[in-house]
Amino acid sequence: MFRFLTAGESHGPGLVTIVEGLPAGLEVSRQGLGYELARRRLGYGRGARMKIEKDELEIMGGIRHGRTLGSPVAVIIRNTEWPRWQEEMSPDPGVPKRPMTTPRPGHADLVGMLKYDTKDARNILERASARETAARTVAGYLAKQLLASIGATVVSHVVAIGEAVSDSEDLPTIEDLPTIDASSVRAFGTDAEAMMVAEIERAKADRDTLGGVVEVLVYGLPPGVGSYDHWDRRMEARLAEALMSIQAMKAVEIGDGLRSCRRRGSVAHDEIYYEDGEFFRNTDRAGGIEGGMTTGQPMRVRVAMKPLSTVMRPLPTVNVVTKEPEVAFRERSDVCAVPAAGVVAEQMVAIVAAQELQRKFGGDTVEDFVVNVTSYRHRIRTF
Repeated sequence: MFRFLTAGESHGPGLVTIVEGLPAGLEVSRQGLGYELARRRLGYGRGARMKIEKDELEIMGGIRHGRTLGSPVAVIIRNTEWPRWQEEMSPDPGVPKRPMTTPRPGHADLVGMLKYDTKDARNILERASARETAARTVAGYLAKQLLASIGATVVSHVVAIGEAVSDSEDLPTIEDLPTIDASSVRAFGTDAEAMMVAEIERAKADRDTLGGVVEVLVYGLPPGVGSYDHWDRRMEARLAEALMSIQAMKAVEIGDGLRSCRRRGSVAHDEIYYEDGEFFRNTDRAGGIEGGMTTGQPMRVRVAMKPLSTVMRPLPTVNVVTKEPEVAFRERSDVCAVPAAGVVAEQMVAIVAAQELQRKFGGDTVEDFVVNVTSYRHRIRTF
């Protein structure tokens, strides 16, 4: 079954992604990978680093003539800035040039320093950095390719940045993705975009940062993916774990989630109908999941991102060596990364969907996988 591992640091030589369990015959292109990685750098409110941060790809194994072999896929994303950082970070082996002794509030710095007994926060922050999501994007692209083989698609959009919240009830589909990506904040709707840009501008003027909420939708999943049998195979649980593993995420909502919690039961659920040989529902309040399994409706999940921890007005901290008060070190200058977070959330949702599809349908080749899904769809149509 689809499983992935990443390695590498934010300013190191590169990031490595290894994906195992992919069936043989899955179409993969360097251009497709590059396109997906470029989407991760989108969004109004990003700092100058996005202009210099380039993703140089090298496929090391598992792919031949543009298709997976069934063996592990290995991809390196090389850091074009490494030569500069190599001298800055380690002029002598094992001797950091400038140890960072002032942990930043909101980051993994202090807790990681205590955990691993180091007075240099760089030993922690380089791996804890959200730059690691570039490596996840490689895995997410491969997961999306597997989903595409059965006609399933994934799309995300930003529904809130700070106090600017979209009030649109319309849900985007994959056909809307180019329009969403063309939006400076990846919003689905021009009214919401203008409000969100204005919110970012106000935060920038105040030398502050913003968080927000993104929504991810998956179309084309058959009913019954996931499980009610085991606590760790319920689709809601798997999605929550995957999304909360993304740096800076603080809450997950499935379907109408919090809104349904304020409704009475008589209007909180999706009523079932049958017509022309097919079960259907007129609503999707559950977000396409019931009892830990997909219902066949669009799977819909939201994730909330906290404001970025590194603000342009450095927060108070303590020097771990002198124990004296200082201000936190500031290395990045993003005001808002919510639009990019939506792209990363897409990857994690796609990975969970691919994993659970493989758990149910198996297949050592893409053809086997597609045949199994097709046979299952035929069976439930004649239920």
